[in-house]
Amino acid sequence: MKSSFVVPTDLDPVQRHPKAAKAGERMRMHNPMCFGCGEESPNGLRLEMFAGEEFTVDAAMRVQTQFEGGPGVIHGGVLSTAFDDVMGMVPLLVGPSAVTVHLEVDYIKPIPVETTLQFRASLLGRQRRKIYTEGIAHYGDPTQPVAVAHGIFVTINAREHFADHLENSQLSDEYKRRLSRP
Repeated sequence: MKSSFVVPTDLDPVQRHPKAAKAGERMRMHNPMCFGCGEESPNGLRLEMFAGEEFTVDAAMRVQTQFEGGPGVIHGGVLSTAFDDVMGMVPLLVGPSAVTVHLEVDYIKPIPVETTLQFRASLLGRQRRKIYTEGIAHYGDPTQPVAVAHGIFVTINAREHFADHLENSQLSDEYKRRLSRP
């Protein structure tokens, strides 16, 4: 099932960032309008994510009927969005913000609407700016996944990375105000 996802063998040592959420604490959202975790995203997933032990992130998602793809089951794109967001929190445990450069999802079983999925994302390793992650989705037993994902995220300077796109944000005035602070 795997495609080109390979974790290198020459990984950098990692340690939990001193400002990272502690195990059991809720992690901060990417931004208020983030479709995955944003509290102000009107139609978003509104995922609440919690730091786990070591380098893991946990989340739960109610599969609402509006997320339907095939009859009675989740749309694959919605599931991949949830994986992208949960795995995208892992870099915050070891350092600065990061963006997705590779995401692959293996859909193992159909996931009915009106169920609750549990997610766990884990750090597989870091090599310079690249952060390798794995995610699983299950109904409560992580040994029985219904989907598995792998991703590569690259650390960025968020101010520089998003500078040319702030005008497009629904919160552009807020971001401009934040950036004008010393």
